[in-house]
Amino acid sequence: MTAQSDEVDRIVEAWTTQRPDLDFSPLGVLSRVDRLSRHLDRARRDAFRRSDLEPWEWDVLSALRRAGEPFQLSPKQLLQQTLVSSGTMTNRIDRLVARRLVRRESDPDDGRSVLVTLTDDGRIRVDAAITRLVDAEAVLLESLSRPDRDRLAALLRKLSLGFDA
Repeated sequence: MTAQSDEVDRIVEAWTTQRPDLDFSPLGVLSRVDRLSRHLDRARRDAFRRSDLEPWEWDVLSALRRAGEPFQLSPKQLLQQTLVSSGTMTNRIDRLVARRLVRRESDPDDGRSVLVTLTDDGRIRVDAAITRLVDAEAVLLESLSRPDRDRLAALLRKLSLGFDA
């Protein structure tokens, strides 16, 4: 092991000793991704909590905020962006309406349909959360130079494209 080894190095080394017939290079990559994911999850939960949001609320509110003015999407569009079931989305919208973070409005182009619109309070909270999130994620990546971050992002993009297809 090198002077700069981590827990994954120790795990891979132990497995290599026990099972020298296997290639543990996937473990070296994906175990680190898994461990980093846990750190990221904690940082995100903290950023959302400090904005008085649950992670599922963030998913819906951020989709609306990213849509741009007038911060409005149909429930179907929200389903596509958040990858939850129709029943789950209905429940989430109901709960966000009760918290006055979104409101339902009639779709002017189709009177039978509704649009979900971000309220001012919802926009303030999601904007605060994204600021906290970006700051927290920058701290997680501070040991990497900008070129290293860009290289890592490109490699992860290449890997994720195989799953998004």
